Amino acid sequence: VDLKTGETLEEIYSNDKCNVGGVTLEKDTKELRALTYNYARTERVFFDKELEKDYEFLKSTAPNPNVEIGVASRSLDENTWVVSYMQSDGPTSYVIYDKPNQKVTPLFVSNPKLLPYKFAPMEDVIIPAHDGLELVAYLTRTVTEGPSPLILLVHGGPWARDFWGFRAQAQWFANRGYATLQVNYRGSTGYGKTFLHKGDKQWGVGDMQHDLTSAVKWAIEEGIADKDNVCIYGGSYGGYACLAGLTFTPDLYKCGVDIVGPSNIKTLLDSIPDYWAPLRNGMLLKIGDVDSDEEFNKKISPLFHVDNIKAPLMIGQGANDPRVKQAEADQIAFSMQEKGIPVEYVLYPDEGHGFARPENRIDFNGRVEHFLAKHLGGRAEDFVEVEGSTAVFPLLEKEEDNAK
Repeated sequence: VDLKTGETLEEIYSNDKCNVGGVTLEKDTKELRALTYNYARTERVFFDKELEKDYEFLKSTAPNPNVEIGVASRSLDENTWVVSYMQSDGPTSYVIYDKPNQKVTPLFVSNPKLLPYKFAPMEDVIIPAHDGLELVAYLTRTVTEGPSPLILLVHGGPWARDFWGFRAQAQWFANRGYATLQVNYRGSTGYGKTFLHKGDKQWGVGDMQHDLTSAVKWAIEEGIADKDNVCIYGGSYGGYACLAGLTFTPDLYKCGVDIVGPSNIKTLLDSIPDYWAPLRNGMLLKIGDVDSDEEFNKKISPLFHVDNIKAPLMIGQGANDPRVKQAEADQIAFSMQEKGIPVEYVLYPDEGHGFARPENRIDFNGRVEHFLAKHLGGRAEDFVEVEGSTAVFPLLEKEEDNAK
């Protein structure tokens, strides 16, 4: 690139489906040796044949052909490497690569406690959206013959993405008898500006939510999902997508789990912390002008469509959440309760945007798996009160107050 004019002098590499993820340079000359990109899986383009041979050797010594190879570090003379082998159905293993002697020596495993257990592999799949747009998604399942209950696990952000690899939550669901589908819907990052901006003003009733609907329908048509047993589950934006799914496509889902998800976009933006203030205008451009267009806000905010909800909902919220305030959970939970729509609401007074304390995470997960077992029919451990958990139940407290 000509730094004065901005003119592109030479194109070294481009990919019309995703961003370049990283580059490897020669340490002295800064000559490009390789680059990586990740559409569905990590892939490399080599400009250095010697380096390419190293990766070919490392792949040949990998524990299985489906791993992703990473380099944690190299010595200055590049004779000794620390290499990682990441897999989707077990912990990451690290080895020492002795380049001159073409020898690999095991170093350690990221979580050796997982080694005795069998896990479900994650598959990368391409799903066509309703308008033909390709969506990268990840499927984790133990049942491969015939349909099973499905959990649509929606990533937060929404300006983020899911990746292939070991995902504890997906493994938990697989162990309980559920397939898990994670979709990089339009608006997700990593797939170029065009894909990112296809999500602009597409929240709730727009194409971002339609992509999730398309993914569920695809899983049903492919014989992966039991059409009568689908749960939509997510945190932050994923929690919003859960609420939107239950309100705008109420016949698609058997139940939903919303963790720190906003129910009213206008009140969400009005309550964001000061340190987010510079981002607010950008969020309005991406979401839509809920400040000046009241009808648009009502159109995309699940709170105003509670009457549509047919499926049971479980809500988890942190009272100290600075991004999605407790009011976002309160207002939809109390509204559902008043209308007689099944809802469970767990509040943790000492948590924020997500659950950090182990006692609270174990408590919430225990409650969730009983909720899922009740509505999807999977397995669940006996629930035992978790010592140290701070869980409180605002809906029950309101009922008790009304009974006095």
